[in-house]
Amino acid sequence: MELKRIDANTWEIPKHADMKVPAVIYASEKLLAGVKGDKTLQQAKNVACLRGIQRKAYVMPDAHQGYGFPIGGVAAFDLEEGIISPGGVGYDINCGVRLLKTDYTEQDILDKKKLLLAEIFKEVPAGVGKGGTTRLSRRELEEVCTKGAEWAVANGYGMKQDLQKTEENGRMEEADPSFLSQRALERGAPQLGTLGAGNHFIEIQKVSEIFDFDVAKVFGIHSVDQIMVMIHCGSRGLGHQVASDYIRLMENKFGIRGLPDRELINAPILSDLGNRYYKSMSAAVNFAFANRQMIAHWVRQVFQKVMGSSEGMDQVYDVCHNVAKFEQHTIEGRVKKVCIHRKGATRSFGPGRREIPEIYREVGQPVLIPGSMGTASYILVGTSKAEELSFGSTAHGAGRVMSRHEARRRFRGEKIKEELEQKGIELRSTSWRSVAEEASQAYKDVDEVVRISHEAGIGQLVAKVVPVGVMKG
Repeated sequence: MELKRIDANTWEIPKHADMKVPAVIYASEKLLAGVKGDKTLQQAKNVACLRGIQRKAYVMPDAHQGYGFPIGGVAAFDLEEGIISPGGVGYDINCGVRLLKTDYTEQDILDKKKLLLAEIFKEVPAGVGKGGTTRLSRRELEEVCTKGAEWAVANGYGMKQDLQKTEENGRMEEADPSFLSQRALERGAPQLGTLGAGNHFIEIQKVSEIFDFDVAKVFGIHSVDQIMVMIHCGSRGLGHQVASDYIRLMENKFGIRGLPDRELINAPILSDLGNRYYKSMSAAVNFAFANRQMIAHWVRQVFQKVMGSSEGMDQVYDVCHNVAKFEQHTIEGRVKKVCIHRKGATRSFGPGRREIPEIYREVGQPVLIPGSMGTASYILVGTSKAEELSFGSTAHGAGRVMSRHEARRRFRGEKIKEELEQKGIELRSTSWRSVAEEASQAYKDVDEVVRISHEAGIGQLVAKVVPVGVMKG
């Protein structure tokens, strides 16, 4: 496959054969070497062949092979000619990250971090298929899927100002739970307010470095050693079922003829089935927003109980990773409304965009990039340049380099726990198997991923945080 180097961190697969646009990859030589080991580049090329794709197919620095689209894939589609694809959103719809700040320092919690983590572990259910303490009727679940984080706040979980600092204000207005299958509702009903497993986590973190003090101050980050809490989870079984249902429905309706990969099954955006998928996906997005809202509320309650106060635990931001949205972007010199797919990618809007909370509008959107277990995570800010280079998108994390099966073969959860404790990091998990699967060695170097984002201009560094306590599903 021809791969043309554009600059130090940008590569291009030129338009050829059935490609309608070129594919652009943001990566260093080090990261690109890993990408070449799986089907990421071929998947990027395949995406570039889809009907109605605009400008280019983009691949973020943390990319790796996914279902249909690469994880770390971004593409925009014309509303009249284009498509919407479950493989371009992913199974874990609105897997995302929420960050809370505190007014505590590492020294303040030093003697209580073990208890803080233990209490969070007690309050927030976690694990594969794990159900929560919240029991919902069908009507209540449909209301959650309609109103998202608004439902959670109205029912006593968190504060109204949380909504202002959540992507989409915590609610996709187009959601329509009447298009969800009975199975999707059954899977979602017991799982609201649960963390799940896999790469989902809650971390108590401390700020270890501040790169941009002016922007950090706007975000509520004021000093090194300040304690933060990061929550990473999604729409659980409900979102997974939405993807499964509509992949099957689209294949039955439209078939796979003409597709470079059957995993890119799709529907025209303006078709009845495309519309039903979008409204169902939006319902799953709202479920995930409500899920993180409830977990954040319980985390605050734990700090109130253990530390005596949760005052100052304001939300910094909450971002989506796996989502399709209608957005305005400049294409060929004119502003155009398109359907953006971000799969394993974070929105990274620069200053002035109306979608950004007013408090952040002058500096840009907070971008949250979690690392792998035991490594650093990063807070960036979106840029106007990102809107030109990647439809306002950047990386969403470290990105896997090893399968879960291979990680289990190579690593032992108990050993990883010992290594983390030697670094002063407390760990709680539901299983040693999950810990082994999430070993930091199974992921790309998040420092390198973030460096490329920063140097390419698709997200600018603001602060680095490191874990002091980790809860895994």
